[in-house]
Amino acid sequence: MSGYSAKQVLDHLSRPGEHPVLRGDLALVGLPGLVYTPASGLGLPAVAFGHGWLQPVERYRALLRHLASWGIVAAAPGTQRGPLMSSRLLAGNLRTTLDVCTGVRLGDGGISVDPERLAVAGHSMGGGAAVLAAADDPRVRAVATLAASETRPSALDAARRVGVPGLHLAGGEDRIAPPVGHAEAIAQAWLGPVQFRVLPKTSHLGFAEGRHWSELLLDGKGERAAQKLARAMVTAFLLRVLKGEKQWDVLLENDVKGAGLLYRRAALAHR
Repeated sequence: MSGYSAKQVLDHLSRPGEHPVLRGDLALVGLPGLVYTPASGLGLPAVAFGHGWLQPVERYRALLRHLASWGIVAAAPGTQRGPLMSSRLLAGNLRTTLDVCTGVRLGDGGISVDPERLAVAGHSMGGGAAVLAAADDPRVRAVATLAASETRPSALDAARRVGVPGLHLAGGEDRIAPPVGHAEAIAQAWLGPVQFRVLPKTSHLGFAEGRHWSELLLDGKGERAAQKLARAMVTAFLLRVLKGEKQWDVLLENDVKGAGLLYRRAALAHR
C-alpha cells in the first residue's frame, strides 16, 4: 500500500480480508481442533497455532478466521488442554497439523496448501511450543508468538536454532510471563531475522478472546485493543514472509502506536 502510513495499513489489516471463510474440524482427520480456510484457493500459505495454558482453541477463533479471510489457512490443535500441559507434545501436534494441512485437500477439495509456505504461531505456552516446533521442522518458514512463555524443553534454547523470521509480541502488563524473561529473551536468542514488540497496557490473557474460567487463576483478561493489534501485525508478518507481499513493510518496519518496536535484527523478507 504505497503512500499509506503505518496507522492506515494497521487499520486496513485489522479488518477482515476479501476471502469468504470456511470453518472445519480437525477431529475429522483424527486430531481435535479447528481449521479456518478461505473458501477456495490452491497453493495457499498455512499456519498452525498453539493455544495457551488452560485455554481452549475457541479463544482464538477470531484470529484464525481473520487470517483465513486474508488468504491464509489457519488451524489450531485442541490437544494438551490440562494443567500438566506438555509443550513438547503440543509442538509435535503443531507439526502434525501442518501435515494435515499439506497432506489433504481441504473444503470440498478446492483448497490446497503450498508446503513451501508454512508457519507456526501461538500464545503463552503455545508460543513456546511454536518455537520448539520451528526448531525441529525445516518446513517452517515463519514464527509468530503472542506473550510467549519459556517451556520445557527450553524455547529459549530452541530459538538459537531457528533461522527463519520471527515476530514476537508481548504484553507490558504480563505478570504470568514477563517479557524480560520470556518473549524478549526468546527474541534476543533468535538465530534469524526477528522483531520484538511490546503492547504496554496488555496482560498475559489480553490476546485471548472472550471470557473463560481460567481468568480466576491467571492474571488478566481478553482485551480487544490488543487483539486488534495482534491480528494486524501477525497478518502483515505472514503475508510478507510467506507470500512476499511488500506493501505491508510500512507497518512491519516502523514503530506502531500501542505496539512499539523494541528490538529488531535484520529485515523480514520472503523466504
